[in-house]
Amino acid sequence: MRIVVIGSGFGGLAAAIRLRAQGHEVTVLEQRDRPGGRAYVYEQDGFTFDGGPTIITAPWLFEELFSLAGRRLADHVTLVSLDPFYNIRFEDGSVFRYNGQREMVEAEIRRFAPDDVAGYAPFLEATGRIFETGFALIDKPFTHLGDMLRAAPDLLRLRADRSVASFVNRYFRDERLRQVFSFHPLLVGGNPFQTTSIYALIHTLEQRWGVWFAMGGMGSMVSALVELFESLGGELRLETRVEEIEIERRDNRATGVRLAGGERLPADIVVSNGDVAFIYQNLVPAWARPRNSDRKFARMRYSMSLFVLYFGTDRKYDDLAHHEILMGPRYHELLGDVFDRKVLADDFSLYLHRPTATDPSLAPPGHDAFYALSPVPHLGGATDWRDAARPYRDAIISYLEGRYMPGLSRHIVTERHIDPLHFRDTLSSYHGSAFSVEPILTQSAWFRPHNVSEDIPNLYITGAGTHPGAGLPGVLSSGKIVADMIGHGARVPG
Repeated sequence: MRIVVIGSGFGGLAAAIRLRAQGHEVTVLEQRDRPGGRAYVYEQDGFTFDGGPTIITAPWLFEELFSLAGRRLADHVTLVSLDPFYNIRFEDGSVFRYNGQREMVEAEIRRFAPDDVAGYAPFLEATGRIFETGFALIDKPFTHLGDMLRAAPDLLRLRADRSVASFVNRYFRDERLRQVFSFHPLLVGGNPFQTTSIYALIHTLEQRWGVWFAMGGMGSMVSALVELFESLGGELRLETRVEEIEIERRDNRATGVRLAGGERLPADIVVSNGDVAFIYQNLVPAWARPRNSDRKFARMRYSMSLFVLYFGTDRKYDDLAHHEILMGPRYHELLGDVFDRKVLADDFSLYLHRPTATDPSLAPPGHDAFYALSPVPHLGGATDWRDAARPYRDAIISYLEGRYMPGLSRHIVTERHIDPLHFRDTLSSYHGSAFSVEPILTQSAWFRPHNVSEDIPNLYITGAGTHPGAGLPGVLSSGKIVADMIGHGARVPG
């Protein structure tokens, strides 16, 4: 069959590789000048900056893609295990060094709050149970109510109605430790105080399989997947924007896509890796989607957006690890500002990424490359980022310089940033959300936008906004779900 994939993010590439390996004729269309979607790469002044994801926690999902062609991921991309996974720093100067060694994690807990050590073993056991149940569903479609009903007993048993924070708080009393073990939903666009406790499985995922970095940056993984796809005979077209998914009125099936400029590409199946709310509202005519109406998407809740400052320095900051989580003075209250009140606060917590701690080739000799990521409200709030971006950037630099990076403002030699306007205008994301649909219980599994359209039977959806959700394991699994649903044809020789 002829299949068009809209978008070359990890979900789209995963689906495209699997579909091409099945024998289908597959064309991937990417509106930007490089593949990768949110994993775009910026290169400037001798520095290389990963635009989005930096953490690999389930490397076997990438290995599966290469094995479809009889190849090995290790022959194309070098993955390095990180230790520590993260340093988590607090305003009082304390630092929790978080890695995959249980003894070290317990020693860190003891250093912070000796009375909380006893809570770690039952916490680890509980997250293990959640992992065994939750991760088994990650590559299974939830397109029928029966799918949800079959999973419901397990979800009820695991108390999926609780938030990650309330789950964690049962095991730890020290406020800093509660933050250490509950922040992970932010990596997939969720508020720890609202995200279903199923996402507590991330702790077990990291403890069992580690945190990995692709040498050369995440762009090296994107390049390897594109090379794999094209070696199988797939076609990637860059700077190709889709204006409409064309629908036949007679049977409400997609017949192909219309591109900017008027070119039409016929297709038996269309797979969208774009933002699910944007795709439906902007590329599919309203008459063709009564169950995916504008009203439906307006009523949904969306993840936060991001302000990300990429910068290079002419000196190295060797006291900083590859991943630093810098907790600000407020936790619950700040997340309320970001997710609920949608106001841009004066304070912030930051994820500081220093890839040159592991791969010095990403900067000139003696230099460091960074990005500082701050969760911010999506564009449903009142912030005008045309005015807010510069002072927010200055506040971040001042904070880093005052607490962690002496003389930073004097040593920055290159920089750029993205903000919610970038997510809306460049990445075509509804409300400028960075992770699409918020991962709360009532927007998970069957309640999340489905991997195949309820209105258009040959329109399939991958990526952060559909099941199972955001994050690399989620979007890669969405590609597998879609490919499995479409079915297998003749296999292409490896």
